[in-house]
Amino acid sequence: MNRLTTQPHGMRRRVTVLATGVVAVPVLAIAVLAAIFLRAQAMRPDAAPHQDASICAGTSSTDLGPHIILPGEEAPPTGVFHRYCARNADSVETPLSHLGDLVPHESPDPNETVLAFASYSSSISVPQLSLWPFTDPYSIKRIEIVAPAQTFGPLPLPEVDAQWPERAAQREQLAQVQRTLNHRVLALAGGALLLIGLFGYVVWLAMGRVLRPVEAIRREMADITEQDLSRRVPVPRGRSEITALATTVNTTLDRLETAVEDNRRFVADASHELRSPITALRAELEIATAHPGQADWPAVVDAALADTDRLQHLATDLLLLARLDHTPTTGHNSTVDLTTLVAEHTAHRRTRHTLVTDLPDHPAPVHGRRALLERLLGNLLDNAERHATTTITIHLTTADQQAILEVLDDGPGIPPDDRERVFDRFTRLDDARTRDTGGTGLGLPIARRIATTHHGTLHATDHPGTAGARLVATLPLGPGGDPRDRDAGRPAFDG
Repeated sequence: MNRLTTQPHGMRRRVTVLATGVVAVPVLAIAVLAAIFLRAQAMRPDAAPHQDASICAGTSSTDLGPHIILPGEEAPPTGVFHRYCARNADSVETPLSHLGDLVPHESPDPNETVLAFASYSSSISVPQLSLWPFTDPYSIKRIEIVAPAQTFGPLPLPEVDAQWPERAAQREQLAQVQRTLNHRVLALAGGALLLIGLFGYVVWLAMGRVLRPVEAIRREMADITEQDLSRRVPVPRGRSEITALATTVNTTLDRLETAVEDNRRFVADASHELRSPITALRAELEIATAHPGQADWPAVVDAALADTDRLQHLATDLLLLARLDHTPTTGHNSTVDLTTLVAEHTAHRRTRHTLVTDLPDHPAPVHGRRALLERLLGNLLDNAERHATTTITIHLTTADQQAILEVLDDGPGIPPDDRERVFDRFTRLDDARTRDTGGTGLGLPIARRIATTHHGTLHATDHPGTAGARLVATLPLGPGGDPRDRDAGRPAFDG
């Protein structure tokens, strides 16, 4: 209980962490894949932020091939008569209309051949991006790809130079790509964490709502003590597993309360039953001791022996009942023939009544302990002895894989309203069942407990005649008992 008190959210926390972890793995994986995809898209050559292209047209001597003037060249190389270039354009315009208009920079050989040329060149800068969202945009590298298939790098970003202002623009364009990727990766990471956190919060709230009835059950169970077993745990509405748990707990508390009340009542009744003969014995001995000369000592001893015998019987019954209460209702290895047991018991029994037996002509085997089954029969006969007027009848039959033992008497009988109460401990229905008759009020409860221990039943039913009690015990048949073709057709005993 201390652990539950100090850690009330243990299961709630574990379930939340587990569920959040299960969701976090695919969410983070998707975020990482999305970041990789964005990086790959930004590093595609056709998406390069900086592209440089030059187109030139002009004339040159025969020993020079086409030459493209690049930005920063102050004069065309030797041998080039005329050249006109344009950057990042699809065409270049020249004032020349025919070769006669050419004016060479130098005086060439009159016999030298003059060529007209046109050329195109392009290059792109591809940034090498990092997925770390806190990368310095100016620390990345670049790859220079010059048409048709030349690659240079990785190279650092161009340095800022006042003579080359286009380099600053190129540097800023490449850095901006990394800066944009940083922002997108941070957005993906933040969004993934926010989604995971929101999911964890929802699971935490849902688990709190689900476990709220469990916590209410725990608090109520913690407050229930043996002094107050009447309290019950709250049962939530609906048909969930927690509702079934609360119902089961309340059912268990009902059984526990009944058992404790029965135990208290049993202890009180046993104390009362033990106190009566002890008090009588003490009174007889005190009177005899006070007047030793007037006491009839043989009668005093006989009365003391009678009270002692009654105490012994009561203690024996209490001990047997306690043992039966702790005996599990399980199978027994030995087999007892009820037909033989009843015949032998009645043959040796002393009675002042007429004892009639109606037994089958075949064995009636049951699994069980012979001593307990004989005690069951003896208790039923003892009860009939105390109430019968003249006749006691024992009827044994087998049917539907059951051995049915009936004990009937012609006494006053048991009222229908009291037929279940007679199996309560220390129950006496009328003055006919007094302590002077030798009954302890435990005979029928012990008999029923023996029957249930052997997977059977014991109950009181209507007498087939006009008056009297009828107690019926049923026990499952063991191997060798076949009532289908032997007793199924026998008429019920009619007294």
